[in-house]
Amino acid sequence: MGNLTCVFKIEMALIFIISTVSFAQNPLIRNQFTADPSARVFGDKVYIFPSHDILAAEGKGRKDWFCMEDYHVFSSADLTDWTDHGMIVEQNKVPWVKPNSYSMWAPDCIERNGKYYFYFPSISKDTINYKKGFTIGVAIASKPEGPYVPEPNPIKGISGIDPNVFIDKDGQAYLYWSGGNIYVAKLKENMIELDSEVKILENLPAKGLKEGPYVFERNGIYYLTYPHVENKIERLEYATSDNPLGPFKVAGVIMDESTSGCWTNHHSIIEFKKQWYLFYHHNDLSPQFDKARSIRADYLFFNPDGSIQKVIPTLRGVGNTKATDQIQIDRYSEISDKGVSISFLDSQNSFNGWKTVFNQSGGWIQYNNVDFGQKKLKSVTVKVFSEKGGVLQIASKGKKQTIIAEVIIPKGSNWIEIKSPLLKMESGIQNLIVSSKDDNQIEIDWIKFE
Repeated sequence: MGNLTCVFKIEMALIFIISTVSFAQNPLIRNQFTADPSARVFGDKVYIFPSHDILAAEGKGRKDWFCMEDYHVFSSADLTDWTDHGMIVEQNKVPWVKPNSYSMWAPDCIERNGKYYFYFPSISKDTINYKKGFTIGVAIASKPEGPYVPEPNPIKGISGIDPNVFIDKDGQAYLYWSGGNIYVAKLKENMIELDSEVKILENLPAKGLKEGPYVFERNGIYYLTYPHVENKIERLEYATSDNPLGPFKVAGVIMDESTSGCWTNHHSIIEFKKQWYLFYHHNDLSPQFDKARSIRADYLFFNPDGSIQKVIPTLRGVGNTKATDQIQIDRYSEISDKGVSISFLDSQNSFNGWKTVFNQSGGWIQYNNVDFGQKKLKSVTVKVFSEKGGVLQIASKGKKQTIIAEVIIPKGSNWIEIKSPLLKMESGIQNLIVSSKDDNQIEIDWIKFE
């Protein structure tokens, strides 16, 4: 936990800063831990409302467990450049939440009649009606980035977590949540009161935990998607119906269990600019501790019959990366079987990201969807470190593979930036392949074109 404590101190210094970061790859946010992403399309942007993991410390949360004290909201017009709008709800500023309970778990947000309703679970200070369990409250804003004003009381009639709101085409709103089962009830027009009896959604897998419901509609099919722990790790599954109240029929798996052992996964599914996306989380920035997670996104596709194609998690993620940005090739699309590996730049601070390490001639890494634009670029700069020096080859891969630069790396004991001319000028969207022509170890932080 020593390294994580160092990360925690750095994170606490950063969380109050509203900033814009350019990450067109996974994880999407790298200056703080984020989990349970609820992605929504408002206007011409995607907004993500995640939970915010922090590391428990003396007097702050339960050691080695989920620890969350507030919420941020992030937005992007291109799924590449993400803006952190800062903290929107904090546990000790919500009237009904038990102070310092550090249980601001997975949220959701929806727009109705020009207002934005942010739903979130936490532990209530009312131990008579809720004992020591969770309930769900609402904060309201006139803009998706806030400011949000919490309602003084939670929604009556709910004990549980993982709120998800779906508004059908007829205008009826539904609230889904979990807590042993997955539940649903209609919402009143005011969006803060239930308008029906609570219903348990039946016919879901009997074995294991089911939580984190997320419902959407496509071509008349209602999709109930949810994480399910059949063994030890959650996988993302879905069921379908012709009615938002069910009955739902189990239809398949959206994403398999994490191969690295991250216990939870929690997700949302949206359509943006005629493409569907799956947002989910993994513990990329905290591989030794799966209660400090990071949000991701990958493309999602449907079969002609409406079934969902299984999503394979990627490091490359979604969106196009500008050639003039610092391209983190460690978030690769493909990689050779040997001769190249990925590791943290700084083992004491994972928020600094990763590096690509070549140690054998012929090792290669491919990074897809780099946008060179229409202006002819003339050079490539590589931030690199190599004690013995070496040679890197950079190629573009469209209809054919073309070598566009060779970069000679001098011997040295420090990170340096090396600029080399382009042998061929590229334009438009290209895939990049970077390879080593030397057996000496070469470490790369990023590359960019000018």
